[in-house]
Amino acid sequence: MTAEVSDARPARRVLRSDPAHQAFLLLRTVFTVAPVLFGLDKFANLLVDWPRYLAPWLDGIVPGTAQQAMYAVGVVEIVAGVVVALAPRFGGPLVAAWLAGIIVNLLTVPGFHDIALRDFGLLVAAVALSRLAVRHAPARAGRKA
Repeated sequence: MTAEVSDARPARRVLRSDPAHQAFLLLRTVFTVAPVLFGLDKFANLLVDWPRYLAPWLDGIVPGTAQQAMYAVGVVEIVAGVVVALAPRFGGPLVAAWLAGIIVNLLTVPGFHDIALRDFGLLVAAVALSRLAVRHAPARAGRKA
């Protein structure tokens, strides 16, 4: 075994036991899987009737029906999940910005303030992901992140 390989194994073991690295992996996994699954559900409405979450004032601005707007939302969410998977340093802020837009929308729909509060917690977690990614998903050599 070369010195590089033998040194890498203990480093990986230490990294796997690092709570910050575990938190990073957990957040990266959740912010990859959840947006993709919820984005896909915008096309099927299996979990909930998504168009009813669109604020009336937004429904009046966006072209087409509320369901068609949800198709666009679904595509954005799927893309955001993929970006988190590939580049969490960019994906975290992207998801946080997306959640900020969702929060503004929900605060203008009566009866959805509790969901807006939950989404604020998710926004904070997305920011935490991007901060953890600075250490646990550094930019690759030759590329800036």
